[in-house]
Amino acid sequence: MATITTAAMNTTADGRDNWLTESLGRGGGAFVGRITPAGDRTFLYRYTDENGRRCSLKIGDYDPQGRTGLTVAKARQVAVKWSALYRGDATHGIAPVHDLKGYFERQRRDEQARARAEEEARQQAELAESRRLTVRQVFERWAAVNLQSGVGADGKRTGRKDGGEYTRRQFERYLFPTLGHVAVADVRKADLMTVLDVPKAAGKLRTANVLLTDLKQMLRYAVHREIVDRNVLDTVEKRAVGGRETERDRWLTDAEIRQLVQKLPGARMGARSEIAIALILATACRVGELMNARWEHVNLDAATWHIPPEQSKNERDHTIHLSAFAIERFKTLHTMRERGTDGELLPWVFPNRSGTGAVCIKSFGKQLADRQRADEGQRLSRRTLNTDSLSLSGGHWTAHDLRRTAATIMGRLGFSADVIDECLNHIIQSRVTRVYVRDRREADQARAFDALGQHLEGLFTGADGASNVVPMQRAAA
Repeated sequence: MATITTAAMNTTADGRDNWLTESLGRGGGAFVGRITPAGDRTFLYRYTDENGRRCSLKIGDYDPQGRTGLTVAKARQVAVKWSALYRGDATHGIAPVHDLKGYFERQRRDEQARARAEEEARQQAELAESRRLTVRQVFERWAAVNLQSGVGADGKRTGRKDGGEYTRRQFERYLFPTLGHVAVADVRKADLMTVLDVPKAAGKLRTANVLLTDLKQMLRYAVHREIVDRNVLDTVEKRAVGGRETERDRWLTDAEIRQLVQKLPGARMGARSEIAIALILATACRVGELMNARWEHVNLDAATWHIPPEQSKNERDHTIHLSAFAIERFKTLHTMRERGTDGELLPWVFPNRSGTGAVCIKSFGKQLADRQRADEGQRLSRRTLNTDSLSLSGGHWTAHDLRRTAATIMGRLGFSADVIDECLNHIIQSRVTRVYVRDRREADQARAFDALGQHLEGLFTGADGASNVVPMQRAAA
């Protein structure tokens, strides 16, 4: 057997198969070159298998330049390697492989299996990484599912009344700047406690507690969706963050109400805000209910203001009887009613400056708080100069304290707790009573609101002596 050369492989095809064979040593098989009648040129390795059959394995196509195929030298290297494998390599402890076709087929299957395993591992790694949602991403999912305001199958409101805007603002302020981009699975309890320590250190204990509650709810959502394995804040209690919250019991005495009436003109709040203070006292409503009041729900002829379920904190509709004191304030507000850019009257009793919606609840609270900062040093930037114009002798007060004041006055005027609860639109605690007693005590509520209005009229005008006389039937239980 001669040595296969490049010149031999370049021989012109003569209409028949030309075989060039080069021995690879005794028992080592042969290196073969083939030129077909059509002029195709290939390399093969020829050997005899363990059953005595002559077998050929294709090494590759011939290309004298080695670009699209193999040169003679490169093909020979492959043939020599296969020959060594066929004969075995005692030096390296490799046993002879007499069935190269089966051997290479097994290798091919093994390689395919390895490739599949590697691809599956890669896909699993990508899936695991895709599940590593950041804190902000988890918040967005939680907010869309659990915070977004909606209506359930039972007709009751779902989610948060504000659609989660308050929670979003708190997270933007305290959580996202440091942990928003971090995978929630990597967040430790220590990381979140550091976040909670910020409002706590600033003395905002209730904010810290609310933030803790919202973080727990978000992490609980993540646990249920298998985004994280556990809620790292499960064992953290409010006493470790903002402390136990005590019930606020601030209410304004008659003397403080008179003092407030005297201070209001100098507080420079604006007419609507002054009226809002009087209306909360007269109707015992929540500040959010008043700020979102719409004229379509106010009937001055019938002396009623209806609060629909979607505007009520507890989703319980409520009709407030308007006393003469309250009607006078609503009439004043009606004379101040404005028109929008379309020329139509605005539907809100307390519209915002742009006329696009109701005034923000927070803005009213800030107006009250900013005027009770005399002992807090320098005034806040771009805030009122009248930092003590609404300070009262009994200490700091809020809009909700006015609601508590109204209830307290009703109690002092002799009305029973159950009537006052109805005036406040409280949900009856007893489930049995709530289910079976459907009477809202409208007549008793009307008497209570009239008596409250008469009392406030006296305090606001300075002629409050007569308002302390209440007919006994008004105290009926």
